[in-house]
Amino acid sequence: MNFNVKHYGNPTCGPQLTETEGFKTLSSLALDMRWSWNHTADELWQQLDPALWDQTHNPWLVLQSVSADQLNKLLAAPGFCAKMDSLVKEREDGDSAKSWFSENHWNASLKTVAYFSMEFMLGEALPIYVGGLGNVAGDQLKSASDLGVPVVGVGLLYQQGYFRQYIDGNGDQQAYKPFNDPGQLPVTPLRLSNGEWLRIQIHLHGQPLWLRTWQVQTGRVKLYLLDSNDAANLPDYRAITSEIYGGGSEMRIMQEIVLGIGGWRLLEKMGISPEVCHLNEGHAAFAVLERALSHMKKTGDNFEVALATTRVGNLFTTHTAVAAGFDHFEPWLMQKYLGTYAEKLLNISFNDLMALGRSNPQDQTEGFNMAYLAVRGSGAVNGVSKLHGKVSRHLFEPLFNRWPTEEVPVAHVTNGVHIPSWESAAANQLWTEATWADRWKWTTEEFETRIKSVPDDKLWAMRNAARAGLVDYIRNKTASMLTAYGADQEEVDKARTLFDPNVLTIGFARRFVAYKRPDLLLHDVDRLVRLLTNYQQPVQLVIAGKAPPADQNGRDLIKHWIQFIRQSGLSQHVVFLPDYDMLMASYMVGGMDVWLNTPLRPWEASGTSGMKVLANGGLNLSELDGWWVEAYNPEVGWALGDGLEHPYDQTLDQREAEAMYTLLEKEVAPTFYNRNANNIPEGWVAKMRKSMSTLTPYFSSNRTVREYTEKYYLPASDKYLARSAYNGALAKKVVEWKHDLDKHWSNIKFGDVTVLSQDEGKHEIAVEVYLDGLTLEQTAVQLFAGADAEGNIFVAEMQPIGAVESKGTGWMRYHVEVPASRPVGEYTARVVPKNPDVSLPLEYGPISWQH
Repeated sequence: MNFNVKHYGNPTCGPQLTETEGFKTLSSLALDMRWSWNHTADELWQQLDPALWDQTHNPWLVLQSVSADQLNKLLAAPGFCAKMDSLVKEREDGDSAKSWFSENHWNASLKTVAYFSMEFMLGEALPIYVGGLGNVAGDQLKSASDLGVPVVGVGLLYQQGYFRQYIDGNGDQQAYKPFNDPGQLPVTPLRLSNGEWLRIQIHLHGQPLWLRTWQVQTGRVKLYLLDSNDAANLPDYRAITSEIYGGGSEMRIMQEIVLGIGGWRLLEKMGISPEVCHLNEGHAAFAVLERALSHMKKTGDNFEVALATTRVGNLFTTHTAVAAGFDHFEPWLMQKYLGTYAEKLLNISFNDLMALGRSNPQDQTEGFNMAYLAVRGSGAVNGVSKLHGKVSRHLFEPLFNRWPTEEVPVAHVTNGVHIPSWESAAANQLWTEATWADRWKWTTEEFETRIKSVPDDKLWAMRNAARAGLVDYIRNKTASMLTAYGADQEEVDKARTLFDPNVLTIGFARRFVAYKRPDLLLHDVDRLVRLLTNYQQPVQLVIAGKAPPADQNGRDLIKHWIQFIRQSGLSQHVVFLPDYDMLMASYMVGGMDVWLNTPLRPWEASGTSGMKVLANGGLNLSELDGWWVEAYNPEVGWALGDGLEHPYDQTLDQREAEAMYTLLEKEVAPTFYNRNANNIPEGWVAKMRKSMSTLTPYFSSNRTVREYTEKYYLPASDKYLARSAYNGALAKKVVEWKHDLDKHWSNIKFGDVTVLSQDEGKHEIAVEVYLDGLTLEQTAVQLFAGADAEGNIFVAEMQPIGAVESKGTGWMRYHVEVPASRPVGEYTARVVPKNPDVSLPLEYGPISWQH
């Protein structure tokens, strides 16, 4: 089968280049999303249709819209043809070049990672994203392409995508949902070698569902998409992929079945057998079941062995900071859509299926939690920042009964952003001169030293150029919008003078939901007005963002800002830019001097918007939440809050708003406007340099993808291949080991505890334990002490020193020496499973404690 989109080789420029050949070559370029972050092709698309390019940034749409006369004219122009030639060569050279992965992990067992996500933000030409989750997924695919990591993406192609925002005359957000015409998107149908469109069949509620398949070329990486808008489907089934996160729970469960089950079947149909499956949030967790089913069909193993085999090759990344954020499905929905799947295909009872998604498997009334399925079906789990890892350990604590929170098996990989996608033209030029053109395709150790050597005047010139570009964008965007709304010419002309390219510019662009506190700046309106209109140190403010259409509170937050702008008459100092999307975001993060972020801690799992300003020399003023907890120090920006949670403090918003005003008045604005004889703010530039040089490399998806690869992908691949080798011998052995421990675990007992000595700064502690025939190869007797003031726990394995004959057969005494820095009473004995081939307690978690 041939599923690849053909890449046409170097065209021959000149009269002999036909329209058909030229169109084919341009098509192969336009259908590669690499040009969404490598802007060397922008000039080409602008020549085809400047106005349409500026409006859409969609090369494929521009190419399809150009007239034959215009195309022939350009193909005959030596400059255009030479540029096309060079882009084809650049792509071919890039695809065949050595990469970080090929040079550093050439002998790895890892051949393919399947990356499942409900949304991907690759570019404004492909609107199949809402926000943060899609941003992370898209940026990681791009960095996988840069670094040569063998990843394929799996997602859904939505007919509508997310809504478009319009602010009406009353300041209310209105949501419009234009349809995506696949023919105008940079996607191509996946076709069999005979030309037939590859369609995947699954069953929902006893009815067949046909899924069309698509491919998105993303540099060296492919993204595969499914959609249900197939003429053979029932009308309501055709609507399953109509809207991202659309409808209620029933629509959501169908979408997630399509993603997880349909997505894995798509890979199988294509002959792709990933060693690793990366679940980007719990939406994709049904892939756990389908991967196990695929193994069952190939080997004849039962579901328990199949899950034991495949789960070690699954990685679950959670992005949720509150339990209510996980997808939950009522038992009746699960029965309707997956009851037959469980009983007829997985050969397990419906209750056994439900147990995988319940905190209490015995509670027949509890719903099904997709995140719980992802945890129970994966070999590793991670949050998306250090703080979020800690928060997630609390969230998943119910799955690890009696285990200390610190030992709940959730680690973290802090998010990063794809720098080439978010740096301004001015920033790209500065970074290229300081480092090299392909800097984000390799490691980044040298960047700090190189950026530190850039002169102040160059850094400040870059910042001024980027800010000026943002001001031009605001003026043009506002003028175009007013023209479309039918405003008079005087108002349109006034819009073309908005803002000042030399004034301190602060941005806030997030989803308008309560926990992000987008109205914190409006807490004291009079003080805000004084800040904005300070004659000597003026400030201009750019606000953008969408509220979920069903969230009236979020919509009211937007209206609050619109009313403030209109009533204050401060349009020269503050603007709300409607319909926030990726194109607008790129201008905002490129041009802002300060990025403002005000979430209620600890609700921001990571946050990536503030990372996007780093390469552009923007500084952050943010709550100590998410990524900023790891990034902040006074040399790189400003912080709100004390780094603690205050869930019941009714005065928190007031106190933090006042602290924010004070920072802006006393530190931010004075630092920006305090200039030397060359009109350069030395203190500001020092912060820029420190932020750019130290934070940009670390909070890039270059580092994130390398960390995922070395920390998770490579070990997961090795573990999966070990479990599946020799007809799954190791997986079967693991299952037998669990069953053996299950028979004896409830009989484990503790006897007397003795302190044998308390000298030389050590305690020697002994405990009597009855293991009911379990061996020290199967279990570990440990001494445990809870978290100290620094949050560190203490665990030491105890060794046998003899039988306790007075208590009968099977009783043994164990001992260990431990530091006397803790009182004896803080130590407690326990018994835990022991197996070097099993991730504990993730895969198996009984635990017995000394009473």
